[in-house]
Amino acid sequence: MDAHVEILKWAREYGCPWDARTCTEASRSGHLEILKWARENGCTWNRFICEVAAEGGHLKILKWARATEAPGIEWTCTAAARGGRLEVLKWCRESGYAWNENTCSSAALNGHFDILKWAHENGCPWNADTCLFAALSGHLEILKWAHENGCPWDERTCLYASKRGHIDVLKWARENGCPWDGRTISHAHNSDIAKWARENGCPEPW
Repeated sequence: MDAHVEILKWAREYGCPWDARTCTEASRSGHLEILKWARENGCTWNRFICEVAAEGGHLKILKWARATEAPGIEWTCTAAARGGRLEVLKWCRESGYAWNENTCSSAALNGHFDILKWAHENGCPWNADTCLFAALSGHLEILKWAHENGCPWDERTCLYASKRGHIDVLKWARENGCPWDGRTISHAHNSDIAKWARENGCPEPW
């Protein structure tokens, strides 16, 4: 038996309590044998076991979770995108699990360009949050690609570029027609960004 399982078994024999977090942390760390033993011995679980497995790239746990009808497995695409786990995302889609706009925006937020490209090319929906999160994180190349490929954007793209101090992102967005409003000035990371915005016609926040 796995040494980690032996430790857990010993702890349980001496009355150590457990709850759904035990299964979640086993899943997060990729310890399938612990997860199996915990479930076989009555430990509760919840949807987070699938989410953390997908984010961590633990495909063997997801396959086991699917076979045992674990809760939450149908929402693992976004977690895989957030963690940059392309093979897991592909498996999730091949297994029929749903994705939505959060899948693309999570990839953009965390800088996973390959995930975003693959998801979009394979029909994953997106919305203005993809551009927003790319701007927020300063991922200019992702923002460029998303915009060039028809992803919508709105005033929040400029807002969050300004708020996070990404003036290169803000400048590019404006040069390419992204709308803005007074929040770009009022929430600017520093006075230089606010000054540039004013000098370039940004509406005042009042």
